[in-house]
Amino acid sequence: MSDENDSFEERYWTSPDGLKLHFRDYAGPEAGPGTSILPPVICLPGLTRNSRDFEDLAEHLAGRTRVICPSLRGRGDSEYASDSATYVPTQYVADLLALFEQEGIDRAIFVGTSLGGILTMLMAATKPDLIAGALINDIGPEISDEGLDRIRSYVGQGGSFPTWMHAARAIEEGQGPIFPGYDTDDWIKMAKRAMTVGTNQRICYDYDAKIAEPFGGESAEGGGDLWEPFGVLAAKPLVIVRGETSDILSPETLARMNNQADDAEVVIVPEVGHAPYLEDDASLAALDRLLDRIAAR
Repeated sequence: MSDENDSFEERYWTSPDGLKLHFRDYAGPEAGPGTSILPPVICLPGLTRNSRDFEDLAEHLAGRTRVICPSLRGRGDSEYASDSATYVPTQYVADLLALFEQEGIDRAIFVGTSLGGILTMLMAATKPDLIAGALINDIGPEISDEGLDRIRSYVGQGGSFPTWMHAARAIEEGQGPIFPGYDTDDWIKMAKRAMTVGTNQRICYDYDAKIAEPFGGESAEGGGDLWEPFGVLAAKPLVIVRGETSDILSPETLARMNNQADDAEVVIVPEVGHAPYLEDDASLAALDRLLDRIAAR
């Protein structure tokens, strides 16, 4: 699914193993006398999500800095992998490094939701100088078993629907308790971000169901002990967002993260579970302050 929009350009890069991968590129301000150019913002989505998740956030930052929103392999308009064993965090990091090389990016501000936050931590351990600062959304170095079990219960299950209203109702049935304040328009908006119109003209989830296959080893929401990578990230300007009712990021893990971080701001999004969409005023204001802190450096 690809929407026409003058605010971004649909672009592609090639993974180390030859996949054509997609990203949305929102242009930043042109350089000129007296212009302070921030590093680009890189928005990394959750396990089953894609570049469309960050539409509102990217529009919020429009004109202040460049925003790049990739779809990881097997999601959105990125090609599916022939080998499902490549649907793991180490491969995603290698793919992203190829994107940064293509675009000449040697320093960036990362926004990572769930899996995207894990990739941000791994990127900090792999290329610490690449990260100017980060916002990690409802994820930490330790992940609740309850939340992982819930994700395992639905990822890769598929399903298709005749209309967007049917699709929206299916998402509401599964995620209503996570977003209790959502109305019909919100559920349709979520459906149009998470799903696409298939070749049979039915609406289906916009990811390769095979991403579920590695889930449990080097899992798509895990990847081993992440406290050491987080320690690298914790030395950077940092925002940590948690949904108040999250079953992925526990209050105890959040408290330990906050104690370890030198320059962190914590935002709790009320009455929301895993994961907030970063469209609320508090999250966007914290992101603005993060960019201000980075610009001041």
